[in-house]
Amino acid sequence: MARATEKYDLLIVGGGINGAGIARDAVGRGLKVLLVEKDDLAQHTSSSSTKLIHGGLRYLEHYDFALVRKALAEREVLLRAAPHIIWPMRFVLPHQKGQRPAWLVRIGLFLYDHMGGRKLLPPTKVLRRKSSKKFDPLKPELKFAFEYSDCWVDDARLVVLNAIDAAERGADVWTQSKCVSLTRSDSQWQADIARPDGQIQKVEARIVINAAGPWVDDVAKIAQPGRNMQHVRLVKGSHIIIEKKFEGSHSYFFQNGDGRIMFAIPYQEGRLTLIGTTDEPYTADKDKVEISEAEIDYLISGANEYFKEAIVREDIVSTYSGVRPLYDDQNENVSEVTRDYVLAYEKEGGAPILSVFGGKITTYRTLAEGVMKTISDAFPNLSADWTKEQSLPGGDIPNADFEAFGMRMRAQYGWMEQNVLRRMLRCYGSRIDRVLNGASSIADLGQHFGEGLYAKEVEYLVEHEFVTRVEDVLWRRSKLGLRMNEAQQIELQNWFSSKGM
Repeated sequence: MARATEKYDLLIVGGGINGAGIARDAVGRGLKVLLVEKDDLAQHTSSSSTKLIHGGLRYLEHYDFALVRKALAEREVLLRAAPHIIWPMRFVLPHQKGQRPAWLVRIGLFLYDHMGGRKLLPPTKVLRRKSSKKFDPLKPELKFAFEYSDCWVDDARLVVLNAIDAAERGADVWTQSKCVSLTRSDSQWQADIARPDGQIQKVEARIVINAAGPWVDDVAKIAQPGRNMQHVRLVKGSHIIIEKKFEGSHSYFFQNGDGRIMFAIPYQEGRLTLIGTTDEPYTADKDKVEISEAEIDYLISGANEYFKEAIVREDIVSTYSGVRPLYDDQNENVSEVTRDYVLAYEKEGGAPILSVFGGKITTYRTLAEGVMKTISDAFPNLSADWTKEQSLPGGDIPNADFEAFGMRMRAQYGWMEQNVLRRMLRCYGSRIDRVLNGASSIADLGQHFGEGLYAKEVEYLVEHEFVTRVEDVLWRRSKLGLRMNEAQQIELQNWFSSKGM
């Protein structure tokens, strides 16, 4: 029997940070929303970032003051909304002769401190080798540095939390579901969605939101065949993950000889170090993005300009790469292409379509508000902006004080291994009670797959977090794929198979 055609106000194509954020904002204003993603949530660009909520210090060099101001203001909004997956981080920027002069960096950091209404994060300060251990892993000739604030984020979980909130407010969220056709009439769109069971679900929507990231031009061509849709510029960014390189919770900001920058960041609760990123044009398969040998050499060489103990290839534990779908502003220098978003709204010739180009994880929430403002003519009764003061699922932690929250949870769940509990608190925040669901002993958690992952948690992920595959658990809902061995991962796969998944 054919499925009935579902009707929506918005059909959002793309389950990355922009699509999930738009879905959450829209459904919270009373719209009927469908979000479709051809793979898993955050499977591509949105889980391949440098994991930062930041203003973008280097964008000041390109005079992109509006983007920096907007991003800086969002840091603390997001920190309050999700203090379990976002937290403050200090960045050490060593000064090296021949790079940007110290006076210029000092001016940039002064602007950085004062442009965005900073309240929760500490200001910039100067570090000197003779009085700071943060120089210990660096080459001895580096004696002077600036230290400033930004925030770390679990990027994939940020996407998932937005999708969860959208679904709980009434949106439909379909993963493993590809939009294969779009047909436009005067008043609506008709779409065919290929569902995981192989069936085609027909839907109707008043507006299509094309938030397909690297596939934004592809979706635009489906919607408007025959038109030249080349507005996106694909830029690959790659990272290496190495064995722990330094002590402490701070990160390093390095200026490379070619004028670009890279970060060295504690990863996996300080067990590892993340180094990135690169910037290079990309034209290959968007579903199979991998680091190149040249990028590995570049990242190792750049970091070794600063670390006294040289990084070698044998130190690399893992790598990842993603494609940034930047708006093509015709800038010849890839590193100078704007990172701000562009909203292309077309309502001439039939039902409206809005395509999202570019954007940063840091500004996804304001991007969603911009989308709502842009399409408001189609929904005259649309309610006001609302997401700025609302926490994300698990983020309703008093005063955004995660450490105090963690102390209370350790007292409540004293029977759990502390490092396992801390990981789960970082993932689920105040929703830890829902995950553990009445468990009062290790035995209540069910099968142990390894590295503190138990069946009860996996069951929660399947039921509440759109998980359908082992990879969703290991690489996006957590990063336990970096720690679980092959035998443990096979056990988890067997569990999924036993559930018919």
